[in-house]
Amino acid sequence: MHRFLWLIVAVFFYSGTALAQELGRPTGGWETDVSNFVIDMSEIRNVIGPDQIPAIDDPKFQPAADETTIPGNEPVVAFSNNGVTRAYPLRYLMWHEIVNDTVGGLPVAVTFCPLCNTSLVFERTLDGEPVTFGTTGMLRFSNLLMYDRKEQNWWQQYNGEAVVGIRAGEKLRPLPSFLISFDIFLERFPDGEVLLADPSRARSAGINPYVNYDSTPFPFLFDGKLPEDVEPMMRVALVDANLVEGIEDSIAVTLPYLEQNAPFTVGNLEFRWSAGQASALDQRRITDGRDVGNIEVYRTDGDEPELVVYLVTFAFSARSYLPDLEIIQLAQN
Repeated sequence: MHRFLWLIVAVFFYSGTALAQELGRPTGGWETDVSNFVIDMSEIRNVIGPDQIPAIDDPKFQPAADETTIPGNEPVVAFSNNGVTRAYPLRYLMWHEIVNDTVGGLPVAVTFCPLCNTSLVFERTLDGEPVTFGTTGMLRFSNLLMYDRKEQNWWQQYNGEAVVGIRAGEKLRPLPSFLISFDIFLERFPDGEVLLADPSRARSAGINPYVNYDSTPFPFLFDGKLPEDVEPMMRVALVDANLVEGIEDSIAVTLPYLEQNAPFTVGNLEFRWSAGQASALDQRRITDGRDVGNIEVYRTDGDEPELVVYLVTFAFSARSYLPDLEIIQLAQN
């Protein structure tokens, strides 16, 4: 029965009254220039209203060393800038998807899309001016479409590209971040800070509304083509050449391959894996999720390894944007 709980809650999360509308047709209240787009507009799923999944616009933090409620195996997005390092637990991002923050003087949007397991940090400026982002209530290839509150362009969370609006075709600047366990964060950044629960959804903290989602055979609200050479819901570590300067070809490696072969080097990239991180999309309580480990990716062509922008996502998501992507995986029996 738990296998279907994620579907019931996801329908509540991503559907509501919008199922009565014609899916794929954005409607109602937008000031967006929908005549300017760089995608097939029929790929958009219009499911709930804007900001029904509320971004955190006034984040509060405390010293990570003082945190006593977050289990050490739960995943956090970790980001550093100008001597400030912060952890954004998925137990909160699961229910908000976007945190508009300023870290070391840099305006950033910390983002997470549960249906694709994609976490990315972007500089949240347009023409050098800070803007905030919210959730549109729409999806494309099961991935969050964000919008900027200044001009209401719609941005793909997977790669930070504006796909609809006057800035269609422009991209936000992605910033290197970790997806690691809270234990590792505390070990590496003992003076770091951790996000506090937003009061609006504090009671849901630590709960996964998509029980068994990452072991289901088919992604939710997905209309694209599924890969045939790899399980659609297989976790992959992906470095997208469109997001990282100096990388000629996008590279993806499956989680099982990394578990057996890490550290794994391809060209000037080193993929690392270590145990100790619970899947946020497995059991009802995130901390009870199976161990999927910590993945990190570094460039190794400099004097010191340098963290690069990487995603830990599902194979169906990676192939949606990179149809010819080669995914390195264990040999099939």
